[in-house]
Amino acid sequence: MTGDKHSKGSGMKLQPEIRDRLRCPACKGPLEAGSNTLQCQTPGCGAVYPVVDGVPVLIDEGSSVFRVDDILAHGPAAFDESTQSRWKRAVRRTLPSMDCNLSSSENLRDLTRRLTEAPGEPVVLVLGGGILGEGMEALVSHPRIDLVESDIFFGPRSALLADAHDIPFADESFDGVVAQAVLEHVVDPFRCVAEIWRVLKPGGLVYAETPFMQQVHGGRHDFIRFSLLGHRRLFRAFEELRSGIAVGPGTALAWSWTYFLASFCRTRRFRPLAHAVGRATGFFWKRFDRRLATRPGAFDAASGLYFLGRKGPPGWALSDRDLVAGYRGVHD
Repeated sequence: MTGDKHSKGSGMKLQPEIRDRLRCPACKGPLEAGSNTLQCQTPGCGAVYPVVDGVPVLIDEGSSVFRVDDILAHGPAAFDESTQSRWKRAVRRTLPSMDCNLSSSENLRDLTRRLTEAPGEPVVLVLGGGILGEGMEALVSHPRIDLVESDIFFGPRSALLADAHDIPFADESFDGVVAQAVLEHVVDPFRCVAEIWRVLKPGGLVYAETPFMQQVHGGRHDFIRFSLLGHRRLFRAFEELRSGIAVGPGTALAWSWTYFLASFCRTRRFRPLAHAVGRATGFFWKRFDRRLATRPGAFDAASGLYFLGRKGPPGWALSDRDLVAGYRGVHD
């Protein structure tokens, strides 16, 4: 697979060594570049995938809830703020932020340090990486780390479009995987985490942030939430390095207030106004998060949780007895 890194068609944005690890999402067979396409070379499969402006769209429509035509129809404009109404842009910039992530920057600095302890150039897959995630600056700015930023839709940073249920890479391709605010949007998070385990090298690292006490924010593509123990069990095939609260109970309360107001709206027409009022009157609750984050009760009420772990050996998994022994809340 050859071609200029930033050219259109089969000249993909991915580095050549990354392209060589690409696999068919349907059968995991090797792919060969054609004119604006990638074609599976496995006899009996032969699936063909489009390459749009250097971005491979590797979606197996036989198993994914997404359709390639829908993804292509949205295109990069879905992330373009200039396509939004002037009123929406003004509201977005004027209202106080509801965001209060307590852990991303520190955790991703820790991930960066661990990835670069050994010589070489670690390769990290970012799931849901169409836009830059919270605290990702440490990874992005490190000269030795090569990021492969993937998403299910076109975004300003998307180098690859893929469904996390069928990650289109060969086994043991990556030194690390990052999945921020992704696993609530997949129909089978356990399958996705199994795929993460598969594409990680032995001893590879995973970092995930996933909602717990959060309202629906992805419409029809928002499926599941995890408590701290539920999140740990999701990553039971990984050794835990650290885990905890990413977004605290104050933010959970602020979002609950906003969605409470929006629930009075019978139509979509007035929901943006309700959300705006909610943000303007409820944002201050997030200021309690840093004070509460170290208290046991916060684990039972947090808005979002994180997990940083190392790939365990084949066949190893944390037992459910050890899992429940790790409970950190207050409801014994």
